[in-house]
Amino acid sequence: MSGFESLSKPLKSQSEVTVHTFHPTLEQKPRAKYNVPDWFNHNYAISYDAERSRNVSHQVRQDGRRLINETYNESWWNKHDNDVRISNRLDEVDKWRKALEYTIQDVDREVQTMQSVKEQCERYLEHMRSPLDITLENHVTRDGRKAIDNVDDEAERELKKEVYVIDGIKRQLHQQVQTAFDQIARLTEAKQQLIRDLQDKHTAFAICEENLQLNEFSPNIGYKPDACRPIKGQITPEEWVAFSKYNKDRAEKEIYESTRLRESIFHTIGQSSSDLESQGKASEYALRKRLHELERSLRELEWQKKQTEEEILSNENDIDRLEKAVRDKEPLIKLAMSRQENRHSRPGMDLVRDEVTYGLCDEIQQLTAEKRALEDRLKQTKHAWNILQQQLHRIEDEIAVKSNSVMLESRALETRRRLNTEITPSTETDRNRQLLNMDTSGLRHVLQSIY
Repeated sequence: MSGFESLSKPLKSQSEVTVHTFHPTLEQKPRAKYNVPDWFNHNYAISYDAERSRNVSHQVRQDGRRLINETYNESWWNKHDNDVRISNRLDEVDKWRKALEYTIQDVDREVQTMQSVKEQCERYLEHMRSPLDITLENHVTRDGRKAIDNVDDEAERELKKEVYVIDGIKRQLHQQVQTAFDQIARLTEAKQQLIRDLQDKHTAFAICEENLQLNEFSPNIGYKPDACRPIKGQITPEEWVAFSKYNKDRAEKEIYESTRLRESIFHTIGQSSSDLESQGKASEYALRKRLHELERSLRELEWQKKQTEEEILSNENDIDRLEKAVRDKEPLIKLAMSRQENRHSRPGMDLVRDEVTYGLCDEIQQLTAEKRALEDRLKQTKHAWNILQQQLHRIEDEIAVKSNSVMLESRALETRRRLNTEITPSTETDRNRQLLNMDTSGLRHVLQSIY
């Protein structure tokens, strides 16, 4: 086919045309190319880095071996030093254990001796009886006073003076017995403190001994969480020594005080008795004076109660009137509000704010203010009523207290009048009993067990 013929043929569509692309023969994908010197440098760097890594590894291995030796030696010496410390601690704890045991034995001997001396003093005190029945019974009777009436008044002081005057010897011996009892209690307390300290020492010794027997091959060892944490209650060695020394010194001081007390008990002499009759009159006068004061106070409280009740009644009437006044205001307020609300429904131009509107608003405000004032006054009146009720209850409680005190003081005076007839002996036998301070009523055992 000639060229002209090909030109005379119709053209093909774009989809039927095949496009042919021509490439050079040596063309390749673009990528990085290195120079020959770079290739040699790269190989040299790998060899150099490998040799340097081996050197570093060798140095690390040598340092690790040296560290193993050093840590082994340090660990061994640390364990050895701590073993020595634990051993020294065992010796120190054992020394204090023996010191505390010897001190406990001394305290035991002193407690037994002090108990024996106390029993001797009590037996001697039983033979020093005196006529304390009337005064002690008055004390027991007046101890029944309640609340504010249980005061240390003149009658109380006179009765105490009467006890002292009746028998100074008995009082001194009783004080010595009480002092001996307190001393035994202090010795026992010091002993208990020593025992607790000794028990702690035994526990600490057992723990230290167990720790000393432990080694790295023991089966009952293991990691403990935060073993070096600060424990609450830890103290310094100086404080530990000071604590045990304080317990030992305290026990030795109590032993010394107990020895002095035993000497004082052995050399205690009774005191002479004073005039019982004059002191008895002084006590009776103080009781009568106190009874007169109580009766006068009781009458005053009864008058106060009557006045308070009358005021409460008046207050209740006022409350009723105020409540009624408040209730009466409510319809008026409703009326004024309803009128005002109805006037809001006026149509159009008739919805004017005239004098009627202002008048109704003023009326509503006035009525609301009056109701609020009445309610406030009602609240105040009720509060005053509550206060009056509380005061009335307080007065009634105080009347009960005063009535009880009047009864007790009257009983005490009656007891003294009854027992004063026994002061003068009617027979020779009664005279001998009084001289020998012999008790025939059996009341002395009960009263003196209280005092």
